[in-house]
Amino acid sequence: MPRFLLRLMPGLRELLHYKREWWRPDLQAGLSVAAVSLPVSIAYAQLGGFSPITGLYSTVLPMIAYAFFGSSRQMIMGPDAATCAVFFATLAPLAVPGSDEYLALAVSITILSGLFCIVAGRFRLGFLGDFLSRPILIGLLNGVAVTILVSQSGKVLGLSLQGRDTIGQAMSLFTQWRHLHWPTVLLSAGTCGVFVSIKVFWPRGPAALLAVVSALLASFLLKLPERGVAIIGDIPSGFPDFVWPSFPHEALGALVPASLAILLVSFSSTMLTSRSFASRNGYHVDGNQDLVALGTTHLAAALSQGFAVGGSSSRTLVNDQAGGKSRMVSIVAALTVLLVLFFLTDVLAAMPLAALGSILVVSAVGLIDFGGLRELRRFSRAEHLLALATMAGVILFGVMSGIVVAVAIALLRFLTQVTRPAEQLFGRIPGYDGFYELAHYPEARAVPGLLIYRFESPLTFFNADYFRRRVTSLVKANNPRWVVIDAISMTKNDITGFHALEELRQGLAARKVQLVIAGRTVQVLNRLRAIGMDPEDTGVLFFPSRQAALAAYLAEYGPFEGVDPSRLLPAFLRGGTGQRAAETS
Repeated sequence: MPRFLLRLMPGLRELLHYKREWWRPDLQAGLSVAAVSLPVSIAYAQLGGFSPITGLYSTVLPMIAYAFFGSSRQMIMGPDAATCAVFFATLAPLAVPGSDEYLALAVSITILSGLFCIVAGRFRLGFLGDFLSRPILIGLLNGVAVTILVSQSGKVLGLSLQGRDTIGQAMSLFTQWRHLHWPTVLLSAGTCGVFVSIKVFWPRGPAALLAVVSALLASFLLKLPERGVAIIGDIPSGFPDFVWPSFPHEALGALVPASLAILLVSFSSTMLTSRSFASRNGYHVDGNQDLVALGTTHLAAALSQGFAVGGSSSRTLVNDQAGGKSRMVSIVAALTVLLVLFFLTDVLAAMPLAALGSILVVSAVGLIDFGGLRELRRFSRAEHLLALATMAGVILFGVMSGIVVAVAIALLRFLTQVTRPAEQLFGRIPGYDGFYELAHYPEARAVPGLLIYRFESPLTFFNADYFRRRVTSLVKANNPRWVVIDAISMTKNDITGFHALEELRQGLAARKVQLVIAGRTVQVLNRLRAIGMDPEDTGVLFFPSRQAALAAYLAEYGPFEGVDPSRLLPAFLRGGTGQRAAETS
């Protein structure tokens, strides 16, 4: 087997060395996963504005693709709430849900997202998933849960809701609550009751499948369609009719952002799930490889006339609890769903819409994470507010806009932290070596005439002037002889940052204060030479450490109380001061 193929498809190596004793647990786990995937995939397809059968088309090939290309041994791919909500929010204004045009645009988004994923994986951009931090994901999932609860309430209660956004549908629900269709309401309540009971008393059981089967039996025995209970209706069997993807230039402004949003959402949820199960079972996953795998699953979904999918935490949990041993679980589950597509579509056609809505409602309740919000509130008020802002954005403006708002807020918060970073002033504790933050150690004292300052960020164009003004104000308040800048955190200074240092030196020189750079002297000196500044002409003293700067300061001004020169490095005492000391050390 060619090595490049084994590198490209990590699952191939595992399947080539498949152990016979894995087959029985993998078969049982695969059937369990398929039992859960069937009703959930149909339900999520309707959430995304697709025909029920499209959800099953989106299940088969993506599961097989990830089994070969993914880095997780347990991950189960399939339709999920967040990506389906993105599809509906993007495409509902552009085409009629369920139409060929709607599907063509969805296939286009899926292809674009798949290509973006593969390119990102090849360029090792696995860190992209970090853009959706835990506060954003908690807010996103809570917001999606609320939108699902509102959007599915019509199916569960037998109402026809007006409005395309959550607020409009909620207002429509409020005005129609007196006109509930009671047979539908009772069927929904029974379906939810069966689902929850199985979850409580048989945690590993196929709760979604048994709840839907119960609804089907009730529909047949009580002749619920004759009482006005809506059902799915005719479902074509076999392979899907081919619909060409559509890339209208006037819609690219919506399609491209949607494909990037799906990349972020599906990759983040996939990585969260795969990492948690990998940690539980003692192995590691590769984010860059999973980007490529996610891209191949999206392209596989587009090939099968489906829509983009993501990693499913619920179906992966079923796999884990059922004792699945390898990627063969995904292949067994996919083939089982394929058999249903060919031979059992007549049964699926009689499924009440209220049953699918009930499954989505129960799943949405499971997405609500009050515990996560409480944890964020205890840990950080800012991150708690970010989660609430994300949740509000999803509810008020839709999933796409909510994600954009959340990422924008997170980036603004990050830029604020970088432009106004933390800072520290350092001193000494009598009788102890080292340097201590004056703000955190009350017993620490500043060395007389010496200001040791650390700026907890690289010096760049958006914080350089703030750095200069901040040091200047500290000099006015403390009147030191030397200002020692601890450069340990200044790893990526740009040219604006170096010019800010020069402006600071000139300002300090006017006050007869010496500017000193301590730490990272090799990097700083090389960067100065690269932009045409001769370090010897800058008037700045350079030392490899704060300890060396202090030794030179003591050599010039004498020892002070609380500072024992004998504890400092003798080499620095002998080596002189300034740049020469840095170069000879």
